[in-house]
Amino acid sequence: METRGIEHLFDFQRFPNEGLLLVLLLLYAPVGLALMLLRMFIGIHVFLVSCALPDSFIRRFIVRIMCSVLGMYIKQSGSRLRDGNIKLYVCNHVTRFDHNILNLLTSCNTPMLEGLRGFVCWARGYMELAAVTGQAELVEALQRYCSTPGVPPLLLFPEEDTTNGRAGLLKFSSWPFSLTDPVQPVALFVKRPLLAVNTADSSWVAELLWTLFVPFTVYQVRWLPPVSRPDGELPQEFAVKVQELLAIELGVVSTQFTRADKAEHIKRKRHVAPRATNSNLGARPRTSPLGSVAPSSGTEDRQIAGMAQQVKEVLPDVPLGVITRDLVRTNCVDTTITNLLECSVEALAEASSGAPSGSSWGPLSSTASPISTIKPAAKTFGKSPIDRHMSLKERKEALYEYARRRYIEKHRLNQDNGP
Repeated sequence: METRGIEHLFDFQRFPNEGLLLVLLLLYAPVGLALMLLRMFIGIHVFLVSCALPDSFIRRFIVRIMCSVLGMYIKQSGSRLRDGNIKLYVCNHVTRFDHNILNLLTSCNTPMLEGLRGFVCWARGYMELAAVTGQAELVEALQRYCSTPGVPPLLLFPEEDTTNGRAGLLKFSSWPFSLTDPVQPVALFVKRPLLAVNTADSSWVAELLWTLFVPFTVYQVRWLPPVSRPDGELPQEFAVKVQELLAIELGVVSTQFTRADKAEHIKRKRHVAPRATNSNLGARPRTSPLGSVAPSSGTEDRQIAGMAQQVKEVLPDVPLGVITRDLVRTNCVDTTITNLLECSVEALAEASSGAPSGSSWGPLSSTASPISTIKPAAKTFGKSPIDRHMSLKERKEALYEYARRRYIEKHRLNQDNGP
């Protein structure tokens, strides 16, 4: 499985970076604003129609046609694999309206696990549960629902939060897979021009307005064959299996990052961004050594410090300040190691100029072998995830060998200087 940093799973910038796309977006903006206002008026009628008509194929067909006017185009494949006896659909989570999209294809209910209750919950298409005080009560209530004959299937998102849908899946929670058996995986692809599909820290209201602003958003739904849990297999193991199946179908990787990791990453981005913005305001900012990093909260400091020590054990000659600065940007030990290895000796020497004069760094020391002799970088960028993973593995092995050689050299040096 290819390693992938958490920063690749989410978008924090909605607008494109390419100049041509920005020009096209500026030219389209007046049209988009007028289209958004018109679609808001039409959207009210869509909502009223969906409330007035009973749940049936006719209602789903009419609302689906009206949603295409709102710029939400829905395509599906593998619909023949959909089993009417299945009581649980599991799907990857990309937007705040995934459950509405799937509900236009088949009758299903998605419980509101947290957030607003009452009218807002009902208007957004969620199923409101009775008051539950913990996960055990939630699982018990949903198990009773699945065992009730004649009710529509449940639609759950084991990731429990959204991603950008391009890089990887969040780790699946195991409790949905203990509700009933078998389950039917559903792969969801979302694409739109000019703008990102979603951003990590935006509200559902903002996402709705941007959906009405863009020319169109395409939702591609693929139904996968139902999967049963073998006897004796734990829900955690079954969740991993289903996650791998969806990852292969989507062309992404399975990660071990959870919803809590996403929340922590968003907090860190919010903390770093204002600090970088404020440093450019007012008079000339106060300078500091290049290798130093401004202090952050205690939790972030401990996490970054722990990862920095892991990198320091592999790269003992790199200043800790340089390691910490790169970890704040990447939040990934492997990515930081790769960045430091692939960096040129001149750039590293320049970055270490802020270190105390009594310290020395491997590439500048006359007794150490230069890092550049390791040749950790691959000659070509692998076309497949397996090639890239093997390239990273080779660089790690070369790095470990270099660190081992450096330790032996230092040990012998100490012996020579001893009494």
